[in-house]
Amino acid sequence: MLTKLIVTLLVILACVMYIRSGRAKKESPALVSMGSDSSPLFSKLIIYPMIAVSMLATAAFWGWSWYDDNTIVEVTISSPVEAMSTTYQVRKKDIEAQRITTIDGIQIRLSNQERITVASSSVELP
Repeated sequence: MLTKLIVTLLVILACVMYIRSGRAKKESPALVSMGSDSSPLFSKLIIYPMIAVSMLATAAFWGWSWYDDNTIVEVTISSPVEAMSTTYQVRKKDIEAQRITTIDGIQIRLSNQERITVASSSVELP
């Protein structure tokens, strides 16, 4: 969530800077000189690395979220009615509000009375 806020703020900041630079006083075409400030090489040196950095950041974010979603955790379901608890191994992405799916493919529906506890798994599966 914090990452989305930071990216949004950076986009807004870039838009504001772009709009301000576009409102600069324009000179007539006859008086414009081709100086080193308007060099296309300079703009390419800025734009291409920014595109590369944003693509790398996107790939890193996607890879990290995939890795985190596939992390196996131990979910303990405690039932106050039956006074028993059961432990299952579940991927993080398979934990939902009213249902979990174990790594074996078993779907378990949860009631409002059951309490679940999520802990990191000590056994790493391939």
